Amino acid sequence: MSLMLDAYRGICEHIIEPLVDLSVRIGLTPNMISVISFSFAVASGVFFYLSSNKDSLLIAAVLMLTSAVLDVVDGSVARRIEQANAKGDLLDHVFDRYADIFILCGILFGGYAPAWIGVLAITGVLLTSYMGTQAQAVGIGRYYGGILGRADRLMLLLGSTIANWVYPARIFDLPILGWILVLFAITGHFTAIQRFVFIWRRL
Repeated sequence: MSLMLDAYRGICEHIIEPLVDLSVRIGLTPNMISVISFSFAVASGVFFYLSSNKDSLLIAAVLMLTSAVLDVVDGSVARRIEQANAKGDLLDHVFDRYADIFILCGILFGGYAPAWIGVLAITGVLLTSYMGTQAQAVGIGRYYGGILGRADRLMLLLGSTIANWVYPARIFDLPILGWILVLFAITGHFTAIQRFVFIWRRL
């Protein structure tokens, strides 16, 4: 099982209900919200890259949180106005993957970890997501189990960013954000393997 934050997505959707109401009222479509969410993720990655300035790190965290909230809002709006469809789902998944890449590359190129750690973290995250949707491609249906899901990663990233902002010193030659990339490198590939085994056994 994952760290379970994904399992509480329904609770999150209830909490952001006022934002859903506002989006519907002002006429924002789900795809428009997806684009806005992605834009915040890109901006977050840029501020991670520029975060030698301590204030930039805090801005990166706020932008990342905003992107994550809007990522929940777009799906809720789609269901509310009955516009949930394959095109919107495709757009959302593509933006999610690019958002992951921009944020993690921002941390990597911001100097928080060596390149090899960053590459392992990014490939682990992408393979985890790929395995989740590949289950559907082979007829099993989407599967998002495993030790670490996307919602879990975002919460860990948010917490570690704030922790790094409070305590920027290195621990065993890596700052806190560097260690979170190490964690993603390990758990990302482990989760991808977990999902692969789950899918394989059901084919």
